[in-house]
Order: sequence, then structure tokens, then C-alpha cells
Amino acid sequence: MNVKIPLAWLQLAQQKARFIVAVAGIAFIVLLMFIQLGFQDALYSSATAVHQNLKGDLFIVSSQYKSLTSNQSFSRNRLYQTLGFEGVESVSPMYLQFAKLKNPVSGEKYSIYVIGFDPGKPVMNIPEVQENLDKLKIPDVMLFDRDSRPEFGPIAENFSRGETEQPIEIFSFESLQGYRVRVGGLFSLGPSFGVDGNLIVSDSTFLRINPNLRPAEKIDVGIVKLKPGFIPQEILEHLRVNLPNDVQIFTRQQFIDFEKKYWASRTPIGFILNLMLTMAAIVGVVIVYQILYSNIATQFIAYATLKAIGYANGYLLNVVFQQALILALLAYIPGFIISVALYDFAMQVTKLPIMMTSNNALIVLTSTVLICITSGALAINKLRSADPADIF
Repeated sequence: MNVKIPLAWLQLAQQKARFIVAVAGIAFIVLLMFIQLGFQDALYSSATAVHQNLKGDLFIVSSQYKSLTSNQSFSRNRLYQTLGFEGVESVSPMYLQFAKLKNPVSGEKYSIYVIGFDPGKPVMNIPEVQENLDKLKIPDVMLFDRDSRPEFGPIAENFSRGETEQPIEIFSFESLQGYRVRVGGLFSLGPSFGVDGNLIVSDSTFLRINPNLRPAEKIDVGIVKLKPGFIPQEILEHLRVNLPNDVQIFTRQQFIDFEKKYWASRTPIGFILNLMLTMAAIVGVVIVYQILYSNIATQFIAYATLKAIGYANGYLLNVVFQQALILALLAYIPGFIISVALYDFAMQVTKLPIMMTSNNALIVLTSTVLICITSGALAINKLRSADPADIF
């Protein structure tokens, strides 16, 4: 049986070294796009990790709120006012603040994110936190995030070995005197681009760590739980109309989207990641254009000959687009495999949730094909001018 080998493939494979270099170049662009998307997803996922693990239907923050790691507190009375509205079942205040944790081995102090709430009204939907609520009720006990970055020392490792009484010193940013706590349990939340580690304490312990920083009636997030059968968006609109404008109210998804928007548009890292993703696409178009243009130039006499024996421009242009598609698909495979390995390595080093997703895999595949097709469309201008007379 005769098998027709496409002309596009024969032309690409004729010069094997050039073909391999071309695939490697495009695979590098694929790798760049995967890395940018991976870090971008890690940025948004880590920045909203707390939001995603909160137990509640509506969330109240200050009208000056910008992000969870920026300190904008508001009056606790605003939260309790919501109890007078139909549909509201319960409310829980939440305290958030950076502090400095002293490495028990080196003695160095590092910034850590402290989350405080009433253990009788738990706000975190993390199983390990739920299991250790009774321990949080004991004064000066904390839960430590085992996924925190290593500069905080072997706190999680020591606790796992049974050292439950290890003293940990925490310093507020306005005090030179440390406050001693002990580890009562571990949980997993992970760092972000703005947070190196996390710990959870009761609201009373939180206020003792920061005795002069704020009064108890100043909270950072108010969590509202609704009665069954009530629609969050409807209650939200009712609260917005009736509460003073010194607070703003979100549903869970709105709260998450607000945080993502802040990191995407109002921080340097968000701008840089978006810019680098755009630059990767532009560089990809240029590289593939050069590859296809060079191939057309090399095969120019062959194309002119095909036109001389009756092949129309449409057929020749189709050959170029086939070459673009072949390059895209062959380059995507090694780019994808290397990206998976780099994701695993980066996640181990940075502790950020850098993971391959089907959505990113599809986005990069589609982008690679579009980049190659666009480059092919730019490169065919030379092919249009192929004149049979050039070979005679």
C-alpha cells in the first residue's frame, strides 16, 4: 500500500539538524509560557488560600480594604449589627496581623502571618484546625503551618517528634519584648508571595501578642453565616443598603475575585507576570517566523517549480500552515514534560502551589498553535512572490 507522506513533513525533515533546533526553540517558548502561567496560578491560589478555607456565606471588611495582608481593621459593632437582619444566623470576628517569630535554633526573627479567632466560633474550614480547636482554647497555644518556609526553623519537625513543650517567642512589630507560646498542633496552608508562613491562635492570645497594637473591638474580617434557604446575594444587597459605608461586603467568590484583582493589577509581581507572558508570545511569533521564513527561502526554487507545473498559491500556503502545525505539536510535547518536572522542583523549593492543570495545558497548546499559525501567515508573503521564471 502506498502511503502519501505530506510535503510539509518532507521539507522539515530534509535538514534534520535545523529541524531539531527549530523544535527545541519552540519548545523553549512553550516552557516559558508554562512557567509564567504556573507562577501566575500560584500567585492567585496562594493569595486566596485563606479566603477559600473560610467558613461563611458573606464577608465584611473595611471600606479601605485592599488585600488580606494589608491591615485595614473596622469596628466589630458593624459585624454584630448584621445579627439584626433577617436571614443572618451567626457572625464570627477574625483578626489578622503580621508578627515576628524567633527561630528557636538560630535566634533570627522572621515575619509570620498570625490568624486569630474565637475557638468557640471556628472560621477555618481546615480539618486539622477543626481537630485542634480545644487546644486553641488553652491560653498561649498556637497551631503552626507545617508548610511555612524553612527559615522559621524545625518547629514542625520538633512537634512531630513529640516535643510539644518547645517554647516559641513571637514579637509584635512595635515591641522588643517577645511573647511566649507553645505549639499545640500543625496544619497545612502554605506561604504566598506576600506571606512566608502562618500560625493560628485564639482571639485572646492574638490580643496578648499585640497588646498595644489595637483594641479588641477592631477586627479585620467579619464572617457572616446565613440561615438555610436564604440567598447570599440578596442578603448582601440588603446589608449594603442598610449598613454605613465604612464597610464593604462580599460573597465568597467576590471576596476571592477582589483579592485576585489586587494582586493582578496593583502589585509589581502581577504586572511582571502578565508582561512576561505577553513577551513570551511575541518572542514565540518572531522565532517561529524566522524558522518558517528560513525554510521557505531554502526551498524557494522548489516552490517556484511547483507553481510552474500548476500548483496554486493555496496549495503552497497550506504546506506552510501544515509545517507550522507540525512544529507546534512536536515542540509542545517536550515543553510539557519539562514543565511538569520544573513545577515539582519549584513547588518543593518555594512551597508555592505550582501545579500543572488541564486548563493551563490546554491554554498553552492553543497558544502554541496560534503562535505558529500566526508566524506562518507572516512568512507566506515571500511564498506569494515565488515566480517560476526564477528557476529558468
